[in-house]
Amino acid sequence: MRADQHTPPDFDVAHALEHLRHFLPAQAPLKDFIHHNTLHAFQDKPFFEAIGQASVLFGYKVFLGIEEYRQLFAAKRISAQVLDRVLQNAKGSEAKTWEAKLLTGKYNEEAQPRVGQLRAAWKRDYKIDLDLAIHGTLFRLLCSYLDQGIAIWPFPIANKGFLDAIKDLERGSFTSLFRSKRARQLLFNADTSVESLLQIVVGDSHLYSQYLFDQQFAHQGWSGIAAMIETMPETLMDRRNISLHDIVLVELLLEIDALDARFGSSQATGWKPLAQKLSVLPEPLFGPVPHTELAEVYALWQSAYEWSYYDQVLAGVQQEPKATQKIVHQTFQAMFCMDDRECSLRRYIENTDPHAETFGTPGFFNVEFYYQPEHGKAYSKVCPAPMFPHYLIKEVGTTSKRQQDATFGKRSHNLLSGWLVSQTLGFWAALRLAGQIFRPSSSPATTSSFKHMDVASKLTIENTDPGHIENGLQIGFTIAEMATRVEGLLKSIGLVRNFAPIVYVVGHGASSVNNTHYAGYDCGACSGRPGSVNARVICHMANSPKVRALLLERGIDIPENTDFLGALHDTTRDEIQFFDELSLSVDNLEAHKLNKETFERALDLNAKERSRRFDSIDTSLSLKTIHNKIRTRAVSLFEPRPELNHATNALFFVGRRALTKGLFLDRRSFMNSYDYSIDPEGNYLFNILKAAAPVGGGINLEYYFSRTDNQKLGAGTKLPHNVMGLIGVANGADGDLRPGLPLQMIEVHDPLRLLIIVEHEPEVVLDVIRRHEPTHQWFINDWVLLVAVQPETKKLFQIKNDTIVPYLPLKQELGRVADIEPLLESTQENFPVYLLS
Repeated sequence: MRADQHTPPDFDVAHALEHLRHFLPAQAPLKDFIHHNTLHAFQDKPFFEAIGQASVLFGYKVFLGIEEYRQLFAAKRISAQVLDRVLQNAKGSEAKTWEAKLLTGKYNEEAQPRVGQLRAAWKRDYKIDLDLAIHGTLFRLLCSYLDQGIAIWPFPIANKGFLDAIKDLERGSFTSLFRSKRARQLLFNADTSVESLLQIVVGDSHLYSQYLFDQQFAHQGWSGIAAMIETMPETLMDRRNISLHDIVLVELLLEIDALDARFGSSQATGWKPLAQKLSVLPEPLFGPVPHTELAEVYALWQSAYEWSYYDQVLAGVQQEPKATQKIVHQTFQAMFCMDDRECSLRRYIENTDPHAETFGTPGFFNVEFYYQPEHGKAYSKVCPAPMFPHYLIKEVGTTSKRQQDATFGKRSHNLLSGWLVSQTLGFWAALRLAGQIFRPSSSPATTSSFKHMDVASKLTIENTDPGHIENGLQIGFTIAEMATRVEGLLKSIGLVRNFAPIVYVVGHGASSVNNTHYAGYDCGACSGRPGSVNARVICHMANSPKVRALLLERGIDIPENTDFLGALHDTTRDEIQFFDELSLSVDNLEAHKLNKETFERALDLNAKERSRRFDSIDTSLSLKTIHNKIRTRAVSLFEPRPELNHATNALFFVGRRALTKGLFLDRRSFMNSYDYSIDPEGNYLFNILKAAAPVGGGINLEYYFSRTDNQKLGAGTKLPHNVMGLIGVANGADGDLRPGLPLQMIEVHDPLRLLIIVEHEPEVVLDVIRRHEPTHQWFINDWVLLVAVQPETKKLFQIKNDTIVPYLPLKQELGRVADIEPLLESTQENFPVYLLS
């Protein structure tokens, strides 16, 4: 029996599994929680076409509901003017007809996905639920095998691949994984293959590939994490040899066993391959996807929704903000991560000290390496996930002692000592837990960004011996390598002259407790870790007289009295820690004491701005009271929202600070500093956009899809989550791993695509994105949107369909606000764009 009328080539299991892998979730383990485009497999197609296909094939909800769009229109969050422009551009003379469809049309928004239709025949025709029969066993095997240290009893077979480990487990156990003889015999049969098992289960090679999709997408979380580990085994600290092939083979054996146990294995009286009893032919999974009116309505609503916000922003870019004098003598300069959470802190620093100047750049600060803390056994990558550095920085000379708790020690896992601990310290632990609920405070269970590196330790930054290699990694950087990285950083942000006496380099991280997605709160440019080590490393490089001598030859003259100083901003606690303060000159040390007051004031104000989103905090309280409550949230056991992370992100500015300094953007924008005047050909812009698209776009799209479909593309609510093997979370003890973001990270998010706004000649911007096809794909297919601002005239040009199109904002006047504080106390909702006056 065939699913179509065409004879396919012979079934190729390797090709089928590679095709399957491409569509599975690509979420890394929890320790490397890096945001990415959830629907990366469709990125070679235009955005609306692609997500429409994803919806039909896999049942994903990729838009808001029609009624949600209509409510946004009624609330004027979708502008009538913008909707009219969208309809005129898309439908021309039929715009009024389509407007009626959007506003009053009746549509059936329920759809049956294609995936799962074939395998659903087991329920329909055989009345057996194979998922219920086998998933519990399969998930326990996978979790135990991949476990990274959470299990009291490790998987009994070590240093073997998943399939071989299952065989050894079956040989050495008193009981069997299987209830029937045939499945056990097939496990040990040397001729058993995925193809032979599919012949038994399905029986028609035309259906094999579709059956594998149905099977593996019934638990896309476990299959996705295994496929990720197979491709990148270094994502696990305690490595495992697992493959999608082995999972499929074991699962097919479990299916055969369940069917034999239920119906018997006799060919005469037992069950037959699925193809022989199909009462309904499934649609070919990857057959043509028809374009529907409903899909068109969704796309028109989404475009109007997005441009209703973008239009305000672009109008603000063109309007004259408050008069700002050029800073001639800077008190200090500070580099922050381009992260949207640093947007407001930079604003408050500049308002508190008008002579301070701030910059934004990816938070690994152009230094790529692995980091090993002094007492750590493994290396941590602290640079963007796609990079594979050749350098290792080691921590030495730590002075602080790690917080320890006997109730969390290994001895509490043993039979005798565990009983003693539970009968003695266990009672105190219970009392302390009760105390933590009512009076939260830091504990050994707290994940703190400040624990990533000892503030008093030393780092092996300078390499004086090229032969100093460990596991293929060079310990530290040579002087020439340092100079190249400092030059690249400074030129990319436009800081090549007029250096202040102190240049702060501020990484960021987060603190929380009882938060399984903690790595998603740290710096994405540092592979989900704090940027503290990177900040110290780049400052050491920039302070080196030998490095400065090389930089002088390259046109960058850093004055002798300028000191670079590293720091870390904890974004959940709104606290800052400075490193190597004693390295400052006497004069700069005194100035630093005053600058710290500026930072403290800015952090208080930033905590207040963040507090408006939290129901548990009264934003009208005093600054210090609010800040103390913010600190308490970060260590509260029952707080699922220590911060809202990247929620509401929608913008990415690449340009001088003057482009955004007069705008109130409500913490919704990534901001990468860039000076077009020192990069006329766009060479530094090329590197910025090559990172901005996958990093900013990846963050944005994971939030987008986790918001539109929090059950299939997100992780659901945190409340029932259990940590599985320290690699992922599941609902309950036997559930599938949940990819994407939990509800508490996306509930206030507006699902808008990222708009990147670049200050440069539009012809240069278009040329830059064409230089690198993977980057070009992000823009040409509209997964992220792009507008160029002509620097001298501020004219706007949309880069669309690989062409330059002038853009004229519809919004003529924006509201002006002189004092933000009363505004913050007025509502929890997203604000429109305001001009600061």
